[in-house]
Amino acid sequence: MAHYGDIIGRKRMFTLSIFLMAVPTLVIGLLPTYASIGVAAPLLLLLMRIMQGAAIGGEMPGAWVFIAEHTPKQRYGLGVGTLTSGITGGILLGSIVAIIVQRSYSAQEVNDFAWRIPFILGGIFGLISVYLRRFLQETPIFKEMAAKKALAQEMPVVSVIKNHKQACLITAALTWSLSTAIVVTILMTPSVIVEGIYKIDRTTSLEANCVATLTLTLGCIFWGWLGDKLGTRASMTLSWGGLIVTAFHFYGSLDANMSGIQLAFNYGLMGFFVGAIATTPIVSTRAFPPSIRFSGLSFAYNMAYAVFGGLTPMLTGAWLEKTAMAGAYYVAAVSALAIVIAFLPLAYKGWIAVNASSREKEIALQVDKVAS
Repeated sequence: MAHYGDIIGRKRMFTLSIFLMAVPTLVIGLLPTYASIGVAAPLLLLLMRIMQGAAIGGEMPGAWVFIAEHTPKQRYGLGVGTLTSGITGGILLGSIVAIIVQRSYSAQEVNDFAWRIPFILGGIFGLISVYLRRFLQETPIFKEMAAKKALAQEMPVVSVIKNHKQACLITAALTWSLSTAIVVTILMTPSVIVEGIYKIDRTTSLEANCVATLTLTLGCIFWGWLGDKLGTRASMTLSWGGLIVTAFHFYGSLDANMSGIQLAFNYGLMGFFVGAIATTPIVSTRAFPPSIRFSGLSFAYNMAYAVFGGLTPMLTGAWLEKTAMAGAYYVAAVSALAIVIAFLPLAYKGWIAVNASSREKEIALQVDKVAS
């Protein structure tokens, strides 16, 4: 999908990716049970999940590239940060729907039919998004490259691997930081740590998680905006540094007898600094030249997320058996990694075409002017 995004256009792939997410999501919500169609039910579920996975692999990098190439340089961080907040806002809406379903139906009713509600809603809103994306305009950078016949001359991913290893490594490392911050603090903490270790009730845990996801959403916008004002390096240092401090504060303060308000406040404070994840796409979209930007970001991001996002729950779970502070230690480690990366020139200045031809440098400068 990313390959074609660098060859036939950002908009087409941006529309296709949401379509491939919306349809399987709706199908899952309407899927017949095993009792109705037998083994075909789990096989269809597996197929739909595979389609969703393939779509999300192109959706997030494609969205970041699309917004980055439409946004003026002076509001680059705000634009990409706001988009990232939309992604985390989706997590928030999912949490709210989960709370409503939990409160509206019994456990048996949820198992019988109510679990379908979020999937049906997601599928419907996804199809609405497919329709709305028809009215988007192709990015000015891609149109300029197409007009000047400056699109990738070879398979974009080949150029990525051959000429942009540092950009791939930076993107992969920051993706490790991003995936750990999200998986540990937002996805694992409510059920595995708050409920599992400290035995705090599920409703209180979910409500606190909603507060944290809300502040995370606001944090994405703030840290992106701050990068425009103070520079990417300063924004990364302050946000990831703040996450180290608040992670130790939050996990160290957890107690079975703490009030719901105290839990929500501490969780929300940490959530705001989890908004540091917005700096990952800000750095990564600028680390690649326009001609292979979609492929480069998608390749490095998805490979890293598959590895680190997949291993993080297992590693954290094993670590939690030894200490309840495992979440803080892991989050602090990857946050420190992000701070180190913030001081690399390619990370805070953007793409420097060390191995690029003079023609590619010339085109890169021309198309950057178009987006300014």
